[in-house]
Amino acid sequence: MSDFQPTTAIITGSESGIGRATAVALATAGMDIGITYRSEPDRAEETAAEVRALGRKAFVEQIDVADLEHAGAVIDRLADQLGGVDVFVADAGTGDNTPLLEMTIEQWRHTVATDLDGAFVTIQAAAKRMVAAGNGGRIIGITSVHEHQPRYGSSAYDAAKHGLGGLLKTVAIELAQYGITANAVAPGEIATRMTGAEDEDPQTIDRPGVPLGRPGNAWEIAAAVAFLASRGSSYITGVSLPVDGGMLQMGPHGGSHITSNDWRSA
Repeated sequence: MSDFQPTTAIITGSESGIGRATAVALATAGMDIGITYRSEPDRAEETAAEVRALGRKAFVEQIDVADLEHAGAVIDRLADQLGGVDVFVADAGTGDNTPLLEMTIEQWRHTVATDLDGAFVTIQAAAKRMVAAGNGGRIIGITSVHEHQPRYGSSAYDAAKHGLGGLLKTVAIELAQYGITANAVAPGEIATRMTGAEDEDPQTIDRPGVPLGRPGNAWEIAAAVAFLASRGSSYITGVSLPVDGGMLQMGPHGGSHITSNDWRSA
């Protein structure tokens, strides 16, 4: 096992949901945290308060990862405030629910610019800081089960998440020489604002098509990220870890048991 011991982390999209849970999980693991938000500073400050309550430092910056000219500079500012960045988590993202034949180029560009282009710019900025510091590092992208299997009505989202998964694999082989690993966590349905279940207990939601029978909790994704951010994951790079309750295993079952065409609606 390596002697890598992370003390600083930056998480994009950490004002809510998976990003917020990840910020708290990494603070619990002993890291000072850089928090970003797009449009809800109050929620970002709530995340910062949770981090500080754990005895760790928290710094907050506004970012629009789709603003490709300026997004990297935000990561640099946070790294300066933290005194470096050992772990970077690309969580900021958006979704779409528009069939291919109805999608406008503006919708396509918004999703791809946020979920893929913005991830590239921010990952690159963090990676440059890690390489310059010479202490190794961890880069983790939050993709989706749709990095692996598509969803009807989500052509831009599927393309962006497939692309992010491929980007992380390339990052893994290019940055291994610097002691930096790069991996993806691919959530299934998680009870967050994006899925319309932010305040619901996933244990109370029935999902017969998922082997574990329910959606996941943001904390279950954060736990996977925390492992990949730790020294215990030192020999894991270039992988995508589905955290999906077994959802991806159900393809043949779904194909042979679906009895209507309802799935053809976004």
